[in-house]
Amino acid sequence: MTIKILMIGDIVGRPGRDVIRRRLPDFARERDIDFVVGNGENAAGGSGIMPALAEELLESGIDVITTGDHIWKRAQIAGYIEGDVPLLRPANYPTEAAGRGSGVFASRNGRQVGVVNLIGRVYMGPADCPFHAADTAVKNLARQTPIILVDMHAEATSEKVAMGWYLDGRVTAVIGTHTHVPTADERVLPGGTAYITDIGMTGPYASVLGRRVDRVLHRFTTGMYAHFDVAAEDVRLCGAVIEADPETGKALAIERITIRDSDS
Repeated sequence: MTIKILMIGDIVGRPGRDVIRRRLPDFARERDIDFVVGNGENAAGGSGIMPALAEELLESGIDVITTGDHIWKRAQIAGYIEGDVPLLRPANYPTEAAGRGSGVFASRNGRQVGVVNLIGRVYMGPADCPFHAADTAVKNLARQTPIILVDMHAEATSEKVAMGWYLDGRVTAVIGTHTHVPTADERVLPGGTAYITDIGMTGPYASVLGRRVDRVLHRFTTGMYAHFDVAAEDVRLCGAVIEADPETGKALAIERITIRDSDS
């Protein structure tokens, strides 16, 4: 028997949260999904996440929420993430930062699943080395479970690809997030690690990375400020399904998925 894992790309604003609520439960049931990870750092108006929205995503069927560079955009999250909640911030942030960057969580079939959240440094803000942070987190999690999932939240494709090869054979999956555009390079690496550079965003695709087209074009064409409101149309749930051997933690297959929301 295998374990089936769904990892969901950046959930953008209310449209992203709504498609999770409407479509995730049926998809998880139809595909016998055992464990769901979703990147929620854009859940609050397209930037950041608040405690009530984290609870909403968890109630909709996500087991662990990962984040990235927008994690601290909403001040209320700092106290919430300090609690015993399945919400992670990047593991390579300073140890003094609130919350944790990795953990072990129970799946629907009773298996223990390790999750690591990392953030890249190329074209991103200051952070400690994600490769060294990955070494520490993976070593600790491997004592508890062979099933380890990594959300590599990064801008540069080269940094994500490098992390995939660096952790090949040591983790079940390295899944890229942050750029909001799904890539077509999903594969299982030689050591048994499922990899994709970016699983795309969960939100409105009639947009510029989830934001209203007119607002973004105004900024590009005039150089003037424009508030980047979240768009509303052509909403999709995007991610990847990973099937793995629960005894070894080796990935057997990875499938990129896109679910269109009929209500958008």
